[in-house]
Amino acid sequence: MSDKRESYKDVLQKIASTWQQSPDPLARLTMVTGYLLERTDNIIFTAIFLLVDGELTVRSYNGPPARPVLEKHKGICWACVDRGEPVVVANVHEFPGYIRREGPSNSEVSVPIKTPAGGTIGVLHVDSADFDAFDEVDVEYLVRIADLVSEVVAGTDLSR
Repeated sequence: MSDKRESYKDVLQKIASTWQQSPDPLARLTMVTGYLLERTDNIIFTAIFLLVDGELTVRSYNGPPARPVLEKHKGICWACVDRGEPVVVANVHEFPGYIRREGPSNSEVSVPIKTPAGGTIGVLHVDSADFDAFDEVDVEYLVRIADLVSEVVAGTDLSR
């Protein structure tokens, strides 16, 4: 588990370093999904979806093609938005309303991206080809990264 923590600490360090190079919000979001994708071999897809006019819309992703807009109140990302809390799914094939996408996804985690007032404005989402790939360490660090994403999104038109 300490290796996983070290891996996430490395991701956070890379994000901070890269963000000093550009204030552009889309560039920053792309760095987040890119660094998360390369965190381990079992991560196959990373995405940031934001609520845009009530639609959960992709703003940045790395991996196989993503749906640009997710069907409302269906799937793991919407479960995260609807609950306002992280959703960890050990086996996506057993998740009610799972939205299948390209690639061999078997487990997923979504954490909410929140405003300073606590409202959910989107999700940070990660897929793995392995079953039961995510745990409390992933959630802990993904929440920290989602908080950084929230700071980037605040004051921009990315969620419009």
